[in-house]
Amino acid sequence: RFEDGIYLNFEQVKANKPIPKAKILTSTDYNDKDFFKNLLESDKIYFYDAMGVRQEIDKSEIWAFARNGILYIQVQGNFNRITFIGSICHFVADITSYDNRYYNYPYGYYDPYMSYPYYRYPYSLYSPYSYGNYYYPYGPYYSPYRNNLGRNELRQYLIDFDTGNVLEYDLENTELLLMKDHELYEEYMHLARKKRKDLMFVYIRKFNERNPLYIPSNQGL
Repeated sequence: RFEDGIYLNFEQVKANKPIPKAKILTSTDYNDKDFFKNLLESDKIYFYDAMGVRQEIDKSEIWAFARNGILYIQVQGNFNRITFIGSICHFVADITSYDNRYYNYPYGYYDPYMSYPYYRYPYSLYSPYSYGNYYYPYGPYYSPYRNNLGRNELRQYLIDFDTGNVLEYDLENTELLLMKDHELYEEYMHLARKKRKDLMFVYIRKFNERNPLYIPSNQGL
């Protein structure tokens, strides 16, 4: 499980060494169940570093936070639960995309995925958490409260836990990540393309079973 606190970068996540709640300056009680919700309503976060020096960061600088051992990654100023943890992680984020004819920077002021291809991936008909396909009620939707050039939609992402790279959940990136297990990769690539698309998450799960993730335990933070 992940230690509760805020993680400024992926290296802290990998080491399981966040800034613990006890070192964060806030008026919210540390035992409040809404501690992180209240903390992250502010644009600035204050904390004491390892030397006891008071530090200030923008909320946008936070890579993730952990609450009750569960990791939430920041995308576009919102924090999304990483629902599938492993050497390859998977999560779903509710993002706003824009018409590129009007916006050169589709994610606005903050985009942790700018180095990766930007394109749509439909989430509406398939849930990877089951071996069978079934309808998922939260497909892409338009929000009446946003600029009419922006559109809210759910997108799926993968995290390579070796590097911290965040990739769109698609066939090409799945193949790329599976290459680290040559035997499994060869088995996967012998399937027809349509079958590979259908079994992407199944093979990610197989990869994680064959290449388990070990998270350091840092009790007493």
